[in-house]
Amino acid sequence: MAEDFLATMAASSRRRVEAAKVQLPQSELAASLVDLPPPPALSLSERGFDVIAEMKLRSPALGQLGNATDESADARIRSYVQGGAAAISVLTEPDRFDGSLDHLRAASALRVVRQSADGRTRRIPTMRKDFLVDPYQVMEARAAGAGGVLLIVRMLDDHSLSLLCETALSQQLFVLIETFDRADIERAERLIDRFRSASTLLLIGINSRDLVSLQVVPDRLETLVSELPTSVPRVAESGVVTTADAARMARVGYDLALIGGALMQAADPAAHLAAMLDAARSAAEQRRSAARA
Repeated sequence: MAEDFLATMAASSRRRVEAAKVQLPQSELAASLVDLPPPPALSLSERGFDVIAEMKLRSPALGQLGNATDESADARIRSYVQGGAAAISVLTEPDRFDGSLDHLRAASALRVVRQSADGRTRRIPTMRKDFLVDPYQVMEARAAGAGGVLLIVRMLDDHSLSLLCETALSQQLFVLIETFDRADIERAERLIDRFRSASTLLLIGINSRDLVSLQVVPDRLETLVSELPTSVPRVAESGVVTTADAARMARVGYDLALIGGALMQAADPAAHLAAMLDAARSAAEQRRSAARA
């Protein structure tokens, strides 16, 4: 069944939460967040397209993608920022992705920055990507220095989804709400409507990967983009590999792409990311010009 992969990941995630709560009770974790400075904000380009660049050491679909040496991870993150990434997604799931909260802590501790067109220096936020099922994990992300989290609609009932989103927004974290189909999108829209006062911190994405084969489904991103609300930025997830892919996503209406495997496998991640952004932003400008005509 399509739910098997997510069900397995959810069960594993719950076990991790329970073990973590034994080591650090939720009340103590919450207390540790009180005096933290605000997390770095997600800042999107006026040119109409951005990329959340992903650090992941393994993919169930692609196999081994990297190693866990600090020097290698630091260099890759800096290359992502050099290439123009708006945020850095860090996999923290340990069993299928070789991830760890330590990777998120290390990425956040780099405090990588970019100078914007107005001359200001802005920190690039990290995002915890995992199979989150409990508000505790959102607080873990905040404690680890993250500026955002990913929530998977299909994994959570409405109450849990709302509670995790509320926890993230209370910590000033941006939230990427991940969907797979029209039913997910409808639930995500209700969530966005509920938290419309904090809509600047919300994004909605479509994951084009099939949950059984773990292969990318051709045309899913193009087919469903018109179903997404336009009140928040729209994110294309999975299957964006080439500059042509990035341009196509911008052309059909996406505002961002979450890109992992293509950048992890690139010989020069900074150059590949920069080329993808240039192609997508040119396509976004053409789309805007056509709309104005």
